[in-house]
Amino acid sequence: MTEPEHDRPEESTQADVTLVARGLTATAQVEVSNEHTIVVRPLGEGTEWKRAIKPGDPVALYWVSGYEERSLPAKITSVEAGQEPLWHLVPTGPAERSQRRRTVRARVEVPVVMPWLDGLLVGSTVDLSEAGLRALVDGWGLPPEPGTRAHMSLTIGDATVDVRGAIVRQQVHGARWLLSMQFHDVEERDADVLRRRVFQALREERAAALD
Repeated sequence: MTEPEHDRPEESTQADVTLVARGLTATAQVEVSNEHTIVVRPLGEGTEWKRAIKPGDPVALYWVSGYEERSLPAKITSVEAGQEPLWHLVPTGPAERSQRRRTVRARVEVPVVMPWLDGLLVGSTVDLSEAGLRALVDGWGLPPEPGTRAHMSLTIGDATVDVRGAIVRQQVHGARWLLSMQFHDVEERDADVLRRRVFQALREERAAALD
C-alpha cells in the first residue's frame, strides 16, 4: 500500500499548483493536508488573481517526496478571501509519480568535464535535471554550435555520471561558455543518481525558503 505521506504534500512545505484551465502554475504553502482536504496559500505578488479562482476549478498539485516528484489531481472547493487568500482543495484522483519529473530542474553545482577538440573543457553545472543541464566551463577555441553531439562527465558525490546528448544552446561570456545540453538515452543507474541529486537540491531550496 502507498504510504500516506506519498499521497499528498506535507503540511508546512511548498507545492506547485497548476490551474488547469488557465495553464498557470503557482507556488503555494501547504497549510493543511489530511485525508479530507488540502489547504494551500498561494505565494507571489498580487492578490486579485489569487481571489479570481472559483470553486470547481480543476488543479494539479506537484510536490517533492523522497527522491521523486508526485502529482495529484484535485479541484477547488472554496476560496478564503483576505490579504493572503487560501485555496481549499479536494483530490479527484489518486496520487502518482509526476510525469513532468524529467523536466524538474534545480540549481545544482557539481564538477563537469567535457572532451572538446583535442582537450577538455572544465567547469561546473549551473542547474541540472534528469533530461539535461546548463554548465559554465572555461572555454578555448570556438564554442560548440547548437546540435553538436556532446559527452560530459559529472562528479556527483562519490559517483561519476557519464552523459551523452547534444548542445542545444551556448552563450559566450568572455573566456567562459554557458552550455545547455540535452541528454540522450541516460542509463537507469545514472538517471537515479541525477534524480536523487536534483530532488536533494529542491528539498534544500524549499527548506531554506521556510527559514
